[in-house]
This record gives sequence, structure tokens and C-alpha cells, in this order.
Amino acid sequence: MVKSSVSAPPTDLKQPLHPLKNPVAWLRAFWQFSRPHTIVGTSLSTLALLLIAIAPSSSASSSFPSTAAIITSWLLAWIACLGGNVYIVGLNQVEDIAIDRINKPHLPIASGEFTKRHAQKLVGLTGAIAIALALISQNIYLMLTIGLSLVIGTCYSLPPIRLKRFPFWASFCILVVRGAIVNLGLYLYFATQLGLGATVPARVWALTLFVLVFSFAIAIFKDIPDLEGDRQFNISTYTLQLGQKKVFNLARWVLTACYGGLIVAAPFLPGINALFLITAQSIGILSFWWLSRRVDLDPTPVQKDISYPAFYQFIWKLFFVEYLIFPLACWLAG
Repeated sequence: MVKSSVSAPPTDLKQPLHPLKNPVAWLRAFWQFSRPHTIVGTSLSTLALLLIAIAPSSSASSSFPSTAAIITSWLLAWIACLGGNVYIVGLNQVEDIAIDRINKPHLPIASGEFTKRHAQKLVGLTGAIAIALALISQNIYLMLTIGLSLVIGTCYSLPPIRLKRFPFWASFCILVVRGAIVNLGLYLYFATQLGLGATVPARVWALTLFVLVFSFAIAIFKDIPDLEGDRQFNISTYTLQLGQKKVFNLARWVLTACYGGLIVAAPFLPGINALFLITAQSIGILSFWWLSRRVDLDPTPVQKDISYPAFYQFIWKLFFVEYLIFPLACWLAG
């Protein structure tokens, strides 16, 4: 395998952007640096868990604090989580510059729009903002959510641990943060802020399990197109071990089991409109299978086929929609 130390330096890098001299271009590059699909997912999950906590079927709902206090609690958590999000994805880019020049050359550091030093400052600043806001909240659950997420995100990317080198641990990091820590931690944060107590209801456990399995599927799907760069830089993935087609089929069945499990569980979940949830989940999985049968794993798909990047973004849209479906199912039950 080819080592990163022998990789030829790129000759077509863009000029580094300055936030004051090139504000519009810099903001556009920063948006790419923050990995927009993860920002949208973080924003929706934060809002959804608040809406689940304040749903009419929640106990003691009549004793909620003022609307202003609820919005303040949400803003604090949202901005802290966004800071943690940018820290995690930014650190990954800082440590993967050579790999990204093969797999994702459009990213700001790989393309030259951000220097490594500039990106390191952004990572440090956003991480510090996340920690500071968690401490300001004085809520143990938000502190744990931010703290554990940053620790796991650091272990995922940063040498010498760099867990992303190992398929199991790479998937473990993604599903634990996206699935367990975010959902349970943020719900407990909002519940304690609203005076509901530190108890996790069955519907939140169901959402957490769904997102855990969904996050595992995303972790598998994520590495399928990155075969060449991962091979050159010794990043072991399921795709390298099993091949693209086998991993693609595995991920399809994992996602099918994810949707199927929630469909089966829906009638037994208190505080949920089961008919709405079952209908929405059925539409989601049928849409997924219809599109997955048209996707082409080749980077230059033939006419009428769907490119893999477009299909991967569709998977993230399914993930986003779940954070709209679940709160709505809670409110319809009330």
C-alpha cells in the first residue's frame, strides 16, 4: 500500500481565503468546512428533542417555564452542539488533508482555501465555544453531551488513537455520538430544564435505538465511494475488506431492519400516534428501496442511473425527516 509520506504534493491548490478580504467566499468555504449535512442533522435533532419534551402528552406540561426560558435553553444547547459539530468534522479534515485531496478535493483545506493553521484555529475556537456554553448552562446533561461528544470525536480523528482506522471503532464512534449521546443527553437536558425530571420515556428510547442503527448504516454508506484514498493511506474500512457491492447491500438491510423495528414497535409506544408513525416509516423505507435499486456505484453513472453522492445525500435527508416525523407523532398523540 502507498504511504502518505510518498504522496505527491498537489499543484492546483486555490489561494487561501481571508475572512476580512474575502468575506463572502470565506463564509462559503466555512459552510463547506462545517459539513452542511451534519449541521442540518444537529440542528434538527436539537429542535426535535425539545419538541418531544414539550409535547402535550408529557407529564407536568402545565408547569413548564416561560416561552422565553424554553427558547433560551434551546438556543444555548443548539449553539453549543453546533460548536461541537464543527470541532469534530473540522478536526477530521485537519488530520485527513492528504486523504481528502483524493476522496474529497472540494473541501476547504484539501482545495487550499483554508490553510491547515487557519483550520486548526477554527477547530480550537468552536470547541472552546461548545465547552463554554455547556458550562454556562450549569446542566450536567448538556455538559456530558458536549464533553463526551468532543472526547469521542477527538479519539476518532487524532493520532495516535485515531479510531477511524478501524471499521468497528469508526462506526462505533459515529453511532454512539449521533445515536445515544445526542438523543439521550439532549432530552435529559431539556427535561430537567422544563422540570420533567431525569427520566427517559419509551418513545425517546425508541428514537434513540432507531438513530443508533441508522447511524451505523450511515457510517457504512459513508466509506463506499472513498475506496482509493482509504486504500492509499491505510484506513481500513468495511468497503476495503468486503468490496463496495457487498457493503452496499449490507447497509441496505441494516437500514431496512431499522425501519422495520420501529414499525413493529410503534403500536406499543405510549405518547405516540402509531398510525402516523407506521405510515411515515413505510413511505421512508419504500422510497429508500426504490432509489437504492437505481443507484450506480460507478463514479460516472450511465444515463438514468443515480450517482452515489446524490444517493448518499438522500440517505441523510431520510435521517433529517425522522427528526420531523417523531416529534409530530408525539404531538398528534396528544
